[in-house]
Amino acid sequence: MNELFEPVKIGKLELRNRLVMSPMTRSRVVDAGRVNELTVEYYGQRAEAGLIITEGIQPSVIGQGYIWTPGLHDADQTEAWRAVTEAVHARGGRIFAQIMHSGRVGHPYLYPDDALPVGPSPIPSGEKLFTPEGMLDHPTPRELTLEDIARTVEDFAAAARNAIEAGFDGVELHGANGYLIQQFLADGSNRRTDAYGGSIPNRIRFAAEVVRAVADAIGPERVGLRVSPGGAANGVSESDSEELYRALLRELAPLGLAYLHVMELGDRALTRTLRAEWPGALILNPHPTPEALSSPAAPEDGAAALREGVADAIAFAQLWLANPDLPARIRAGGPYNEADRATFYGGDHRGYTDYPTLESGV
Repeated sequence: MNELFEPVKIGKLELRNRLVMSPMTRSRVVDAGRVNELTVEYYGQRAEAGLIITEGIQPSVIGQGYIWTPGLHDADQTEAWRAVTEAVHARGGRIFAQIMHSGRVGHPYLYPDDALPVGPSPIPSGEKLFTPEGMLDHPTPRELTLEDIARTVEDFAAAARNAIEAGFDGVELHGANGYLIQQFLADGSNRRTDAYGGSIPNRIRFAAEVVRAVADAIGPERVGLRVSPGGAANGVSESDSEELYRALLRELAPLGLAYLHVMELGDRALTRTLRAEWPGALILNPHPTPEALSSPAAPEDGAAALREGVADAIAFAQLWLANPDLPARIRAGGPYNEADRATFYGGDHRGYTDYPTLESGV
């Protein structure tokens, strides 16, 4: 699997390998959206990745979708992230901040004055919010006005500027998994009748405006976009995924972004179509068949995608979560720690920073 260890250029960065740490929500931030020493240790442990993409970070108060998640919308949050980027850079790593506005995936429980979450249309997700007091149904979101949309675009750009101030090498915009950007893209969650809804050119408008605003703020070579074509997470639905994403990529291709990050959902043919449309670097979280979705991607899946030419780098999630020394384990042919699902979200160091390395004992 030597393909995984070849250097690759992403934006203006020369990555030492093609192993990307995928963004993963871990819900360990309990102090007003400020990351802590555990977060610093967690990312520092995994700095052998060619590129780390952080967990989703809300760009505004109303952008939060879950409890105990970090922000990048005030000075204290920005300064707290600096310790993370310094820890990663001290070990020769590279790290992008994933900016994630959850949109309708939220609840008044999370916001001051019991505010409602927001979305492109007043259509609830049908999902629930976990709280220590129990599960709460997502309410019907407040439909964003044109003024709200403009403000939200600026929130993304401001969070990107804060990310660079905190020492990140760039940002990834979360346009996948049923969050706000995909809510605008998907015709099942976007029923607007203005310039942001209806036709495909209208439904891609919000995503394109966010990407352009962030590219203008920090430089396109520091910006990536994550998408999950055909994805149905958090209640979204797309009736026209191939046409939709081809149009989106054609709109964004001239900008010269650092990369496109595709979360593959069992349709390698669609991945090939997107690869043909995208002139820049493509990071792939590989799941080439519907059957592959039932288990985490394996190193062999990534190497095969690189050999096929559908990706330039490979993003793994659970493998990085459970194996802080993943490159060493791949080179050795394993063994691999198994991820403990019971400690994915919330809690302390257990299941977060205490996974052993090969040196410390399997």
